[in-house]
Amino acid sequence: MSTQRKTETIPEWKRHEVDEITDFLSRYESVGVVSITGIPSRQLQDMRRDLHGTAELRVSRNTLLERALEEVDDGLEQLTTYVSGQVGLIGTNDNPFGLYQQLEASKTSAPINAGEVAPNDIIVPEGDTGVDPGPFVGELQSVGANARIDEGSIKVMEDSKVLDAGEEVSGDLSNVLSELGIEPKEVGLDLRGVYAEGVLFEPEDLELDVDEYRSDIETAAAFGRNLALNASFPTAQTMPAQLSKATGEAKSLALNAAIEDPDVMPDLISKADGQVRALAANIDDPEALPEELQDVDAPEPEEEQTDDQPDDTEDAETDADDEAEAEDEDDDDDDSDGGDALGAMFG
Repeated sequence: MSTQRKTETIPEWKRHEVDEITDFLSRYESVGVVSITGIPSRQLQDMRRDLHGTAELRVSRNTLLERALEEVDDGLEQLTTYVSGQVGLIGTNDNPFGLYQQLEASKTSAPINAGEVAPNDIIVPEGDTGVDPGPFVGELQSVGANARIDEGSIKVMEDSKVLDAGEEVSGDLSNVLSELGIEPKEVGLDLRGVYAEGVLFEPEDLELDVDEYRSDIETAAAFGRNLALNASFPTAQTMPAQLSKATGEAKSLALNAAIEDPDVMPDLISKADGQVRALAANIDDPEALPEELQDVDAPEPEEEQTDDQPDDTEDAETDADDEAEAEDEDDDDDDSDGGDALGAMFG
């Protein structure tokens, strides 16, 4: 009943604004609350323009934003806990992770003013400042930078931390940083929370290393493909490799079993030719071979004798030659028979 009276007494322009915000909320699959604190109006307009086509920013009074979120309900009322300070609503049909990445990528560096809190440690880097000798060297030293005049210029002798994260920036430090062109803070839309598909996400839920995430997905896909191949599980991605593997295994089986298949015959003939040539190379008497095999060289010995080893084989080889000459006459008939047999094999 009290809600009814509150609605009835709301000024017309506020009622119209709430209606527009609720219409805004209904158009997007993902809705979030972003902080716009410290963003100049001109830069905020540039951000709106950059978001055009992918996301929309809606800024209004916090009370009206809360009222619209509560009226839409549907889980969006959970976002009211993030409505404090200078904020706006952002809507997109992208997923929350894509929205977070887009907002982070759009941030730009900016000078920091006196009285602001340092978002991180502020460092004055080592190097030549490009400033001529003068009072500025004392200003640098007063804020904690290791600076001195060297070779006609003011130089910072080492990286110098001049303020810790979370501390307030003084007027002197702000002036020094401005003179050096150091912009230690990032300006952009800070996502406080986003609601999508019944789930409320906060920034820590959305912050991820895209390259690492992609690598993890690729590794998982490779493991899955390997498992499917080893388990012979057919899928559209594994079938080409499985068919190639099966073809290779079938061909190997046919070769080992000497199956006279038209697809295997060329390899069987090549294999047989290699075996015959290996056999021919081990026959000492070339004349015992068919003409086409008489020029086959004998295979080289597996181990060569080094100069350091004693040549004990020379006498043994002489004795073996003498014995071979004595047996040549007895072997002539056998060699002729062997040559005739091989000749018959090769036509």
